[in-house]
Amino acid sequence: MCLGIPGQIVEVTDAENHLALVNVGGVRRVINIAFIVDDERPVAACVGQWVLVHVGFAMSLLDEAEAARTLALLHELGVAQAEFAELRGAS
Repeated sequence: MCLGIPGQIVEVTDAENHLALVNVGGVRRVINIAFIVDDERPVAACVGQWVLVHVGFAMSLLDEAEAARTLALLHELGVAQAEFAELRGAS
């Protein structure tokens, strides 16, 4: 299973190589944004955009509401997994 996590592009770090700094849950990482760049959306226009990040690449664009919903679901999944782990340890 592959998991993409929403992040917001905060800065273009290397326009020629399509690299940008993304904020994913407070963690900032440099990712490749080549998949979301085209004639209508040049590199500079990506700052502020929400993207789905997977293995260091922005795979697709998201709107802010969809990003928020996805982050909430991921948080709930993490809470559920912690509860399952606690139950396994209690037996």
